[in-house]
Amino acid sequence: MLSIDPRTKTERENYKFLIGSIIPRPIAFVTSLAEDATLNGAPFSYFNIVSSNPPMLSLSIQRSAGDQKDTARNIRKSKEFVVHIVDEQNVEKINTTAANLPPSQSEVELARLTQVESVKVSVPGVKEAKVRMECVLEHALELGDEDIPGCDFLIGRVVQFHIDNDIYENGKIDPRGLGAISRLAGHDYAKIGEIFTKERPK
Repeated sequence: MLSIDPRTKTERENYKFLIGSIIPRPIAFVTSLAEDATLNGAPFSYFNIVSSNPPMLSLSIQRSAGDQKDTARNIRKSKEFVVHIVDEQNVEKINTTAANLPPSQSEVELARLTQVESVKVSVPGVKEAKVRMECVLEHALELGDEDIPGCDFLIGRVVQFHIDNDIYENGKIDPRGLGAISRLAGHDYAKIGEIFTKERPK
């Protein structure tokens, strides 16, 4: 077995170790508002649950040479955003939003996604997602080197859930009905595969 000190590797090499090992990763499609009210949208696979009481989730948004991405800058300024779960039916359009656009151009419009008004935040969501979560910013951390941060680690509190009626029953979400897509390495994605059950020991 290889044993590797990450300090001896480049950022790109460590990136490949991480994204090739930590799989599958859920994908958040995040909408946020720019200062000029442009609705920005971008997918992120450094995303997960933080807490259920209160309901909170995390986004780690990587920087390039210390420069913040539009989503991180927007969220840190407005303190609001909407997280959508990427699924088999919307993944093609969501993939389009990964294009590098100027802050004044909307990835949501580029992908021809349908804006839908939120209930508790000013940021619109998109109709094409079966699950979306309105969030307010709870914590924002700059992580990495002291002189050049490598990422913005954001924790959001979910203030409103929106769940498609067809996938919701008895307080639970049907995983097959949701059809969430996960991120692997490179250009690869994965669908929900075989589902099996294991009871937790008492």
